[in-house]
Amino acid sequence: MLLRMSTLLLRTLREDPADAEVPSHRLLLRAGYIRRAAPGGYTWLPLGKLVLDRITEVVRTELTAIGDQEVHFPALLPAEPYRTSGRWTEYGDLLFTLADRRGAEHLLAPTHEEMAALLVKDLFTSYRDFPVTLFQVQTKFRDEARPRAGVLRGREFLMKDAYSFDLDEAGLRDAYARHRVAYQRIFDRLGLEHTVVHAMSGAMGGSASEEFLATTPVGEDTFVGCTTCDYAANTEAVVTRVPAAGDPAAQPAVEVHDTPETPTIASLVELANARRLGGRDGWTAADTLKNVVLTVRQPGAERAELLVVGLPGDREVDLKRLGAALEPAQAAVFDEWAAHPELVRGYIGPQVLDKLGIRYLVDPRVVPGSAWLTGANEPGRHATGVVCGRDFTPDGTVEAAEVRAGDPCPACGGGELTIRRGIEIGHIFQLGRRYTDAFAVDVLGPAGKPVRPTMGCYGIGISRAVAAIAEQHHDDRGLVWPAAVAPCDVHLVVAGKGPQLDAALELGGRLAAAGLRVLVDDRTHVSAGVKFTDAELIGIPRAVVVGRRLTEGYVELRERAGDGRAELPVEGLVERIVDEVRRERANLV
Repeated sequence: MLLRMSTLLLRTLREDPADAEVPSHRLLLRAGYIRRAAPGGYTWLPLGKLVLDRITEVVRTELTAIGDQEVHFPALLPAEPYRTSGRWTEYGDLLFTLADRRGAEHLLAPTHEEMAALLVKDLFTSYRDFPVTLFQVQTKFRDEARPRAGVLRGREFLMKDAYSFDLDEAGLRDAYARHRVAYQRIFDRLGLEHTVVHAMSGAMGGSASEEFLATTPVGEDTFVGCTTCDYAANTEAVVTRVPAAGDPAAQPAVEVHDTPETPTIASLVELANARRLGGRDGWTAADTLKNVVLTVRQPGAERAELLVVGLPGDREVDLKRLGAALEPAQAAVFDEWAAHPELVRGYIGPQVLDKLGIRYLVDPRVVPGSAWLTGANEPGRHATGVVCGRDFTPDGTVEAAEVRAGDPCPACGGGELTIRRGIEIGHIFQLGRRYTDAFAVDVLGPAGKPVRPTMGCYGIGISRAVAAIAEQHHDDRGLVWPAAVAPCDVHLVVAGKGPQLDAALELGGRLAAAGLRVLVDDRTHVSAGVKFTDAELIGIPRAVVVGRRLTEGYVELRERAGDGRAELPVEGLVERIVDEVRRERANLV
């Protein structure tokens, strides 16, 4: 393949676009890989499409190697299967919905579990047909409220999704393990530094899931790792270490105290220590019970309900963690205090919430027998000795408190958690029978009785992977593509006219004939300086500069990563580069 920049659909930009928020967005636009078409929608230009295709080919190769079979579902789907599964309402505003000319409701697919289950139901009748795994590369749609960061979070994106069907849980675990290993191979081949973390299943459902996160400071996902063991988890999935419970009856009685002008935890702790409330010293924010009022709306519900979350006063509610715990319901901060005078802002305690009919969930640290300094439900008053299991009984626990660096590891207990950021590039799920139950997918088992298959689901964001690679592989001059995904193997830069141009085109033709992907900057209306700048911006692994020394039989070879440069004779150059590229390709398989 030989591409000539004089005719290629490519426009590089000298300045950063005003709306570019992260390096990948900025560089993919500036280097001419994508163009914004609509909020959350991008056109892939020829170089960008080549990168997409190369990533897709790596994914396809690894999945077919473990026995997955490729299919292609429609993107425009009828509403009824998603109503049957419950996800028409669970996805809520994230769905793009529409009606056809007959009034029938449809959606643009956010994912295809329903279609995969129905396909298997349609075609398979016997246990002899299993196990089977189907995969596709397909455009998906989600109506993101705030699309941002270019192709990292768009409304339209390219995704690989696979669906495994097995007759029992052992088969599901095997399929999950195969895909986990295949994903690690895929991301290693793509040059992505990544971490596998425990995750929440969310709207997908299922009993277990893991995310593959590409580490980068601009990542939307926060995850933790342990300083001692190999534990890693998305902060949404971190489980709090629970302290030992005590005997509620052994605690002193509740005392109510006048605590004027203490609407904040800091002011309350200061007063508690100054007055030795409850007859003790050394009050800290962790000894107080903060009660945060929120609203929760279930899918399809007309009205939201009140929810109070109780947690130690040194912690804040993480709405993302809370949302993951309550999904598919949506939680929001409560702000209608005037409409609820029974809730005394700044002085709420759990003692009366059951009488008010308000659901009360607590942090796992709030165990039976634990005593707290908390609100007395009167203006300017707090209570000490408010005991869980005696003075209040929560409706349950919830993982909603912020996770902090230095927290104890929930796995080993001896290490501390560190916090990093990453981009989700893959997610695998053990779905179980949610979808086969929804559509009554039964096949004849070996004993002659019906068997209901169990499912796994495995996703990779292909367009997102382009951005993740760009985030990890760039410098202050532009992109630095790994060889496995670069749009071309060689970038020929013509620093001159006449014989230099002829020589570059001849070299490019020979390299392309040998099976390499070649980009030739044969533009005659731009300077050599602009061509060098564009070459660094575009980020192809190696550039050959055909310049003044051509008359002496030499060209310059520049390596984009590491800035290596060498003057090499033209004679033997094609064979040398072809050999290097072939070795690269062999090492990447």
